[in-house]
Amino acid sequence: MTDPAQVVPEGARLVLATHNPGKLAELRAILTPVVPGLEDHHVVSAAQLNVAEPVEDGLSFAANAEIKARALSRATGLPAVADDSGLCVDVLGGAPGIFSARWSGRHGDDAANTRLLLDQLSDVADAHRTARFTCAAVLVVPQRPEPVVVERSMEGRLLREPVGEGGFGYDPVFVPTAEDAAGTGRTTAQMTPAEKNAISHRGQAFRDLLPVLAELLAP
Repeated sequence: MTDPAQVVPEGARLVLATHNPGKLAELRAILTPVVPGLEDHHVVSAAQLNVAEPVEDGLSFAANAEIKARALSRATGLPAVADDSGLCVDVLGGAPGIFSARWSGRHGDDAANTRLLLDQLSDVADAHRTARFTCAAVLVVPQRPEPVVVERSMEGRLLREPVGEGGFGYDPVFVPTAEDAAGTGRTTAQMTPAEKNAISHRGQAFRDLLPVLAELLAP
């Protein structure tokens, strides 16, 4: 078993289970205004520490997030935050769900995943193309038996073809309900990162963890 002291850099106080630098920047941006003296090196990622990823064999977003958070906390000895998220389409009974990143059979092939999904929905009327992005975020703290688990979603609808160059995954075909209500109708791939984070499933979940994280990281 790896010695946590050999993994964790000096000053690190919280680790995020991600290899996506955008997620790390988002969490730091949420924490910085409410934790006095918090600096970038206090919040690090699994990628920075080169910690191996566990097998995510849970049957829900929350289960997979907890698997990642517990493995990372054990490897580092630090409090760990993990999230798991995906797209849930109503007419598909909530699929792709936890299989969103590998819907086409190849993990992380955004274009193939999106094309397969659109093909499967080709005969579905616009009124029935409702969906939501769902995110479960989990905080595991060493010596605390129970994790903190939150789950949030962003409602919307699916287009028939991708629009926009930003974001990732299914963002180019997803129009949030908030955008329709505002009369803009943009996909999440057309929004700035700040705009998306303000309403996104992941942004909401991270913000829900904020009171516990702020207390945990307070000097």
